[in-house]
Amino acid sequence: MPDLTLTLELLLFMVVIGGFAGVLAGLLGVGGGIVLVPAFFFTFQALGYDGPQTMQVCLATSLATIIVTSLRSVVSHNRKGAVDWDILKGWAPGIVIGAIIGVLAASALKSTSLQVIFGVLALVIGAYMTFGKRSWRLAEAMPSGGKQYIYSPAVGFLSVLMGIGGGSFGVPLMSLHNVPIHRAVATAAGFGVLIAVPSAVGFLLLTIEPGSRPPFTIGAVNLPGFLVVIAMTLLTAPLGVKLAHAMDPAPLKKLFGAFLILVALNMLRKAYMG
Repeated sequence: MPDLTLTLELLLFMVVIGGFAGVLAGLLGVGGGIVLVPAFFFTFQALGYDGPQTMQVCLATSLATIIVTSLRSVVSHNRKGAVDWDILKGWAPGIVIGAIIGVLAASALKSTSLQVIFGVLALVIGAYMTFGKRSWRLAEAMPSGGKQYIYSPAVGFLSVLMGIGGGSFGVPLMSLHNVPIHRAVATAAGFGVLIAVPSAVGFLLLTIEPGSRPPFTIGAVNLPGFLVVIAMTLLTAPLGVKLAHAMDPAPLKKLFGAFLILVALNMLRKAYMG
């Protein structure tokens, strides 16, 4: 049996992480994964789990939580008619294929390599959140044909390598192609389901060596992380929504983008230091 003190410390960390992620999700509309992965990583590291597969556990646990939160979000947005099902159906096959390839790639990489990938991509996302403008456009309509067959697997692939759902890549991509922001957010929640389901299943089949495996981990998915974070997110996300209606979230989103840049730089520093 795992050490009781260690288990209690793990549960306490997960309560804090889940509560924070839920508030941010409700307040800023950002996906939980962009917060959860670095939070899981620093928590597992602090508890002594810093092996060559630690990042795989972080990615897998984050993606498992995204199944629940994305499904809940899709149902909620669909009641308001906000989900663009044409985009979702057209992009689904490519996203799923990209997610499966992402699991295979993540399973083969070392934790430090995944830290570098997360750090670099989080820098890009943080910079877009901090400096991006809603008026920016790449085109007046979503890509079709050849471009769609390149972009959709790329969204699935990169999201799995970061342990995130559809929001961080999907919302900017749709916004840059003239999809209204509320439809982009709603449809990206559907991207999250397509990314998280196959990848979480794949990670459940992965064997993790003991030095990278916190207590109660099945495959690469840490059960306390999954269950406690889900419970806390469902409790605190409504609080974030209330705060969003009480204040202007736009400057807070820029502030979070700057915070994300610092988190990404710290992840890169840790990867460099080994």
